[in-house]
Amino acid sequence: MNSYTPFQRVPPELNYALLASPAPYVLLVTFNLEQQMNSLPLEACWELDELWKWFDAEPYLRVAIVTGAGRKAFCAGMDLKEAQTLFSKPHTGSHYPPSGFAGLSRRTGRKPIIAAVNGHAHGGGFEIVLNCDLVLASSNATFSLPDVARGTAALEGGLTRLCRTLGLQRAMYIALTGAVLGAKEMVEWGVVLKVVDGERLVGEAVGLAKVVAMGSPDSVVVSRRGVREAWEKGVGSATREVYDGFAEGLFWGENAREGMRAFKERRAPVWKASKL
Repeated sequence: MNSYTPFQRVPPELNYALLASPAPYVLLVTFNLEQQMNSLPLEACWELDELWKWFDAEPYLRVAIVTGAGRKAFCAGMDLKEAQTLFSKPHTGSHYPPSGFAGLSRRTGRKPIIAAVNGHAHGGGFEIVLNCDLVLASSNATFSLPDVARGTAALEGGLTRLCRTLGLQRAMYIALTGAVLGAKEMVEWGVVLKVVDGERLVGEAVGLAKVVAMGSPDSVVVSRRGVREAWEKGVGSATREVYDGFAEGLFWGENAREGMRAFKERRAPVWKASKL
């Protein structure tokens, strides 16, 4: 950790990720997977589930970035050697935490997470990407669900989110063929926001995170929730649900008063940690 770490809560102990805070209010999480050939064992998924719970509860933090170490891989999915043991006996339900693969593929959460995809995002790695709030990718990044060649399926959120984002034909193409797609194609298809040169990828993600972190923490939480609810459930029910759940706390909250007062006084607002 660097000097930007006035955390009120101690982060969980981690074996499979490295933490840094490259800017105020920003958490950088780097998968530390070289010994696992860039794949995530089951233990890592439960560890990361605890990390994201801590991130959502830590008052100081407002936005997170997740990336892989080096320039070869973001995350290559589950550990297939371990999976042979896990699936050797019948098992009811998922082996993974409720938040899914890496604690991210089915995460709902409160605060936004940016994916900085620095290389291969295959299998569970692609499932992570499909559920992140913003996605940047290096030019060498590739995306794939290779499950049809392994006898598995992307059941930790990947298939349904793929269809929601891409529509039937493109989702079917990816799911049924295991095709490997590049970063530029993923921009065209709406999965990736922007392609960034590999050396600048994390810096660009930090810059984007800083812009998000400058906004009202309450507004960021509520705005993210509104967009995600519509994405998950459709516009009609989401509009009413988000308004009923958050309007009073948002508009009559300390940060709304501060934001409008700062605008009137022509100064930068001083935000409080969101309680929404």
